[in-house]
Amino acid sequence: MKMTKRHKRKVAVAVLAVIFLAGAAALADYCRTFRSSNVTGEGIVKIYHDYTIDDLLKATGESGVISNERTLRRAARHMELASGFKPGYYRLKAGMNNKAIVRMFAGGWQSPVDISFSGYIRSLERFAGILGGKLEADSTRFAAALLDTATMHKYGFEPESFIGMFIPNTYEVYWTVSPEDFIARMYKEYKAFWNSERLAKARANGMTPKEVSTLAAIVIEESKYEPEMPRIAGVYINRLHKGMLLQADPTVKYALNMKGITRILNKHLKVDSPYNTYVYKGLPPGPITMPPIVALDAVLNYERHNYIFFCARETFDGQHNFAATLSQHMANARRYHKTLDARRSVK
Repeated sequence: MKMTKRHKRKVAVAVLAVIFLAGAAALADYCRTFRSSNVTGEGIVKIYHDYTIDDLLKATGESGVISNERTLRRAARHMELASGFKPGYYRLKAGMNNKAIVRMFAGGWQSPVDISFSGYIRSLERFAGILGGKLEADSTRFAAALLDTATMHKYGFEPESFIGMFIPNTYEVYWTVSPEDFIARMYKEYKAFWNSERLAKARANGMTPKEVSTLAAIVIEESKYEPEMPRIAGVYINRLHKGMLLQADPTVKYALNMKGITRILNKHLKVDSPYNTYVYKGLPPGPITMPPIVALDAVLNYERHNYIFFCARETFDGQHNFAATLSQHMANARRYHKTLDARRSVK
């Protein structure tokens, strides 16, 4: 039976309609898969070095800001993300589509993170724990790098002084930074901190940067009241110049390595350690904590005076009374202990 022209036109229109609808459906599917927004808000995805594509997609879904995980998986498959993606700390932004997400992972376009440490860190092991909690490498890897004597010597430090190379501050780094690269970065920051001005001040004080760090660690352990730090630094520098023992309680506490000690007693002063400044003259072998910048600058800009003693003020405000003679110091100490005893009797 022969088709009429009218019938042929109807068939052609029908075929075109089918093609159009199929194309429209394909376009809609393409847009849903690649073009349409699939991120509802700000989110973070951490991709570790040992992640598989399934781990990546699961972590992305768990960010809580992906509206359609199915289309993301489809886009990842079509764009062959499994064949190449990079670990990192990735920031999802509202309005991103699947194509942008996949390209971000494939290109390794991770966002840097701010790593902050404020000082008062008493050991490299503790520092390793802090870094391991904030960056991809765990504390074991950081400890191995930080405690490696070859690394210390590479940068001109010894085990006792190495903690002083790390200048407390906030730094922008990549979350995936290796422990070795992190240490190299911190050495650059150390060199930047010790600029010509600070080096000149240290030389004028008759000190090396390492010695400044060692004394700054004592100063920060003695007082957290910043305006007083240069005066305390001046006391210890006066003692050094006079050839006196430093007699710094914080160094004895460090030597004892005992938790819970709040007051140094006479029995504690007998500990045989180069950190016992009641026995050994001069500065201890290295910093007893990681000194913050405020303490380092307090030593570099120490207050010139004739004080060689200080003790806690009877006002219990964290500040100290200073004295140039032993008799003045003993009077200050008696006043403090009298007030302390009175407080205890009230309780």
